[in-house]
Amino acid sequence: MSVNANKTYKVLARKYRPRTFEDMIGQEAMVTTLRNAFEVSRVAHAFMLTGVRGIGKTTTARLLARALNYESDSVEGPSVNLTTSGKHCDLIMNSSHMDVLEIDAASRTGVENMRELLDGVRYAPASARYKVYIIDEVHMLSTGAFNALLKTLEEPPDHAKFIFATTEIRKVPITVLSRCQRFDLRRVASEEIKTHLSGICKKEKANIADEGLSLISRAAEGSVRDSLSLLDQAIVQADMEGSMVSAENIRVMLGLANKARTIELFELAALGSIKAALILIRKLYDDGADAIIMMKDLLDVCHEVSRAKVLGAEALSDMASDQAGLLQEISKKLTVGQLTRIWQILIKSYDEVRVAPLPIAAAEMVLLKLSTAGLLPPPELATKIIKEMSTQSTAKGKIDQSLASGNSVNAGHPNHHSATERVLNTGAVKEISTLKNTMLALNTLEEIVEALPDSDIILKSDIKRYVKPIKVKQGMILYQPSEGAPQDLSGSIVTALKNLTGDLWVVSPEMDGGGSTLKDLEKLSQIAQDEKDKSHPIFMHSLIKEAKLIKIYNSKDEPVRNNVIKGNFGEQE
Repeated sequence: MSVNANKTYKVLARKYRPRTFEDMIGQEAMVTTLRNAFEVSRVAHAFMLTGVRGIGKTTTARLLARALNYESDSVEGPSVNLTTSGKHCDLIMNSSHMDVLEIDAASRTGVENMRELLDGVRYAPASARYKVYIIDEVHMLSTGAFNALLKTLEEPPDHAKFIFATTEIRKVPITVLSRCQRFDLRRVASEEIKTHLSGICKKEKANIADEGLSLISRAAEGSVRDSLSLLDQAIVQADMEGSMVSAENIRVMLGLANKARTIELFELAALGSIKAALILIRKLYDDGADAIIMMKDLLDVCHEVSRAKVLGAEALSDMASDQAGLLQEISKKLTVGQLTRIWQILIKSYDEVRVAPLPIAAAEMVLLKLSTAGLLPPPELATKIIKEMSTQSTAKGKIDQSLASGNSVNAGHPNHHSATERVLNTGAVKEISTLKNTMLALNTLEEIVEALPDSDIILKSDIKRYVKPIKVKQGMILYQPSEGAPQDLSGSIVTALKNLTGDLWVVSPEMDGGGSTLKDLEKLSQIAQDEKDKSHPIFMHSLIKEAKLIKIYNSKDEPVRNNVIKGNFGEQE
């Protein structure tokens, strides 16, 4: 790429500034509204343009000023068809037209500045059709300046038009907003920015990897101007022979970690491999990745994994196939509840890392939090556990107080032992403790149901019918409730297992990922056994029309199955 040293270089953001409404990217709704308004001659006297930085507010204001004052040999009135340069177009686009005044409100905030400006409103334009006032960053005006503007804004002269631009629409008084036609310029989608950058690269004869353009478009966060500034920076990384700027060059320029490595880091932390996660994040940091940007990337990965979990593969259709595959694999290993907790940890920790004196140290501590996120109970269950612990603590205090009172009463009667002392002396507590310890090996749902007492018959039935197990181990049950499950099922299971084992269990319902209920498994087992019984010789020799297998006996007259063959002729054994 050669550069002419005799000319001052014009940055891409200025060189490729839109000169017509058709050149605007991603603002189709606004352009359509303006086009219709101009066609039916219903053009407002004041416009309010709002949106994030770099999406075209000032450019739109200049295009509006140009459209309002458009004159050519064939067009005499205002027009949004600006393909042919008109009489005033070049001066307006270069901010040098005497009837189009651009004011930076950030540097002219006071009442006196506003009065000085408005003094000229009553005078007719010198050469153009309208006198247009473009006030940028209008939210910076003082309260007095806004008040001074109100009367003129409500009833301006026919020859005056006002166009305001702001990034902080909430700071603009409602009395001003109500007098303007408002347009919210939206963030431009990454794919639209990427297409725009690709076209500019062809014009500039710049060779940048497709993935590199994707990185730039995402880093711009919807701002076209930011994307062009980054593209300017990326182009100069290629040598004079025009070699390709790789995606790795762009990552280094932006301070980004490799996306695949970021996905790996998320997986390690989320699944509890904290040692490997700490080693990897330190390596990425040593290679030039910024700790704050890595936290933002982890948030992006968490969001993408969550979308893949809920929406499936279609949520990742715009990503590279290898990265989409990695994210899908992770989504299969985590529940929606776990992903929600991980997101909450990351979003709250992002600001901590941003203000920390050592961001990398704060980021490593965040990974430590993530590694335990999967073991945390959901908030509603945690609240219930805390309440139960508080209740148990209160009850224990009352028992201790009662025992203390009993001991003081019996202090003068050494031969008179309380019932509690006799129980302790007989070793009954030891037997109870031993019994509980033998019941702690509950690692399957079947074992849990079997261990529950008959007094919990309703709960046992509910577990069989409504619990689709995801993960069951000692102290924890993750499950997907089936349709019709009682709302307090988790709490009932926690209480029953606390009474059974003496331990507080984590019982967490999730949105998906559950297997078959015990009731469904019993039905499948019954169907399989029935098919097996139908091939039994006794049944085959006892076929009667409309017969059903009810009971089978062996040679000792003991029932093999609790069935008999019943038909039109009664029972056949």
